[in-house]
Formats: sequence, structure tokens, C-alpha cells
Amino acid sequence: MQTILLIAGQTWKTILRNKASFWLTVLLGITLCVATWIGWQHYQTQQQQRLQYSKAVREKWVSKPDKHPHRMAHYGYLVFRDKHPLSFFDFGIESFSGVSIFLEAHKQNTVNFSEAGFSNGTLRFGEMSVAMVLQLLVPLLIFFLGYNAIAGERESGTLKILLCQGVSWRQLMVGKALGIIAVSFTLFLPVIVLTIVLWAMLSQGQITADAALRLLLLLIAYAAYFAICAGITVLVSAVSRSSKGALTILLGSWIFFLVILPRLTQAAGANIYPAPSKIEFAAAIEEDLHKQGDSHNPDDPHYAGMKAAVLKKYNVKDVKELPFNYGGYVMAEGEKISAGIYADHLRRLTRIYQQQNSFTVAASYINPYLSIRNLSMALTAADFATYASFQEQAEQYRYQLAQRMNRLQMEYIGNNKPAVISHDHWAEMPDFRYRFKTAGSVLQEQGATIMALVCWLGLMTVGLLTASKWARTL
Repeated sequence: MQTILLIAGQTWKTILRNKASFWLTVLLGITLCVATWIGWQHYQTQQQQRLQYSKAVREKWVSKPDKHPHRMAHYGYLVFRDKHPLSFFDFGIESFSGVSIFLEAHKQNTVNFSEAGFSNGTLRFGEMSVAMVLQLLVPLLIFFLGYNAIAGERESGTLKILLCQGVSWRQLMVGKALGIIAVSFTLFLPVIVLTIVLWAMLSQGQITADAALRLLLLLIAYAAYFAICAGITVLVSAVSRSSKGALTILLGSWIFFLVILPRLTQAAGANIYPAPSKIEFAAAIEEDLHKQGDSHNPDDPHYAGMKAAVLKKYNVKDVKELPFNYGGYVMAEGEKISAGIYADHLRRLTRIYQQQNSFTVAASYINPYLSIRNLSMALTAADFATYASFQEQAEQYRYQLAQRMNRLQMEYIGNNKPAVISHDHWAEMPDFRYRFKTAGSVLQEQGATIMALVCWLGLMTVGLLTASKWARTL
């Protein structure tokens, strides 16, 4: 163990003594600081805007005068998706997925107002987040710092001297890998400290155990990712004929696995599991709704049959004789039917997106970058699952709001009663609050991704420990 630590320490010193390596490390450190500041500003701006407009929407809703509850159901409600405090670390799909939904009776709208939709074209060239720098640029730095870890020793003739002095291949490989990992941690540790400080500030001291667990898992995942990248670097250096060849292989791998393969994976998933366009999705729902009838049309066969059944049940000849407002009863029935149809279509659409994303999960077993990208987005609540969860919770809220207005109509609007009710009822509807998934739930959903990362870590460890069987001495 002492020999391994000695080699690791010497590797760390050698890398940082090199001026080019030192300044590259400093440059990347500055880039990480800038990315952290950008993430913090992005979170502050976005979250303040959402809180401000959420408050305004609530105040306008509560301040509405006395009116018919069905008019309030059509007046609608605008809900916003909260940002998780850790989302300053990884933007994920946040900027492209939309932040709010307008909720109204009889109609399920899609999420709108994405930041990309209100930005110029530069956003589509990519944002600079802490996660982006750690996932893409730190591996590139590790490759550059470690490409000659073994090949350089071989070319200078010191490899044979080390082996003749009793240093085993296992000690050499593990020591070199630990030295490179130590350099990457020289960058990573300040980021960890900065992340914890900013996260505590953004949480305003109200740190939950769930959020703390998310952050801990995030840091462990990135540490494992850097260890994998360091292991790959040393292994490639050990099998390459020269340092130049090792650098070529590592740079080619970086381009293929971190730039090309993720896009190929997404394109393959979208082609094999094609999703309907927004117009096709809306048209399919409209077609199914048309089959069920129109709750606003008194001559519609479905609702005419329902009317006859209600009259028979209460043994009356006219809906005016019912003990409740029949219009509200019809609206409640129509809402129940339309909500069921929409939920069914949305469930199928979400399933298609999940199947597309499953390609990325499967590809993470041949590409560790996809593993850390998926896990990072999930732990910072900036992934597709969080977006789908928001859409689901918003639809539940919309349904409750519409049905509450329908119940008010049934109870307070009648033949001999005024056609409006008190505005005091508007405040009885609680405000929308998005609930993030728990860390345990995220871990359960990301089980395959975590397993891929563990497999890569295990594979690298086995490769380093068995280097004597295949590594080049000459």
C-alpha cells in the first residue's frame, strides 16, 4: 500500500509541476467557478420570477368578485413548476421543458413558457452548468494529464527500472490511477465546498434530510465518474505503443462517447419509438372526446340518456325539480370523462418517452458519460421524470379545481337561487404546491443507471488489478 501511495503522490506532483498541466487545471477551475456563479444567478432569477407570478395568480384568483362558479372554472389558474435548490448544479432539461401550465375546465393544456422559447439562439448551443463542465471538460483534462502515465514511463525507459526494482504492475497501475484521481479531486473538492455553501444559501438554512441525501449521492456519483475516467486513461496508456497513440485514442474516444454517441442514442430511441406531434396528440384526444359526447349540448345522446336516468332516480319530470343544480351535475360528469380520456392519452405518451429514454439507460452500460448525465439530472430534479411528475400533479390539481367549482354550482346555484355565489368560496381552493419526488424514489427509478456506473467502476478495478497479464512492458 505504501508503494501505491508513493506512486500516486509522485504522479500528482509530476502532473502539477508541468506548467501546461498546471495552467490547464487552473483554467478549468476558473471555468467551474464561472459555471457555479451562472447556475446560482440562473436559479435566483428563475425561482424569484416563478414565486412572484405564482403569488400574483393567487391574489387575482382570490380577489375575483361574486360570480357563477362555472365561470371561475373557465377563468382558470396558472401554476408554476418550482426549481429544486440543487438545480443550480445541473440545468438538465429545465430550459426546454416549460415551467407553467394554464389550468381550466374541460381542457388539459400542455406545459409552456420554456426559457428556450424566450431566449435567442445562443441557448440552443448549450448552457454552461457545473454539471456540463464536470461531465465533459474534466474527463478531457484527465485524458490530457494521464495519457502518458504508463506509455511515458515506457518511452523514457523508467518502466523497466520500476518493474526490476520490485514494483508490480498492480501497484503501478493503481498508483498512477490514484494520482490522476487526486488531481481531478484538486478541482472537484473546491466545487464541493462551493456547492454546499450555495445550496445552503438557496435553501435559506432549511435543509431537509432528503435534499442532503441527494447532494451526498451526487458527490459520490461524480467521484466514481472521475475514478472511471482515470482508470480508462491509465489502461489506454498501458496498452498503447506510444504516448502519442494513447492521446489519439483518448481524444477519439472523448469525441465519440461524449459528443456523438449520446446524440445517436437519442435519435435511435426517437426513431424506434416515434412520439406523436403536439397536433396529433391533441387531435386524438379531441376525437375520443367527440365519441363520448358534448356536455354543453343538451341534445347529445350520451347526456340525454344520463338526464333520463337522473330524472328516473329522483322520480321527477324536470331537472328543475331536482334537489341540486343539474347543470353542475352534467359538468362534473363531463369533467370526469374528459379527464379520464386525457389521462389515458398522456399515460401512453409518457410511456413512449420512457421507452425512448430507455435507450439512453441501456447505452450507459457502454458509455459511463450517459450514466452520470442521467443520474445527475435525476438527483438535481432536472430530468424528464420530474417534468412528467409536475404535469401529473398539475392535472390532478386542475381536476380538483374544476370539480370543486362543479360541486359549488350543484349546491348553491338553483332555480330559486341567485346565479352567482360569494367570492369567499374562491379562497377555499388551496394554492398549487409542487411536491418533488423523494431521494429514495429517485434511486429506485435510476437503479439501472446506478448499476451501469457500478459495473464500469468494477470493470476499471479489475482492469487495473490484472494489468500484468496484458500491459505492454516494451
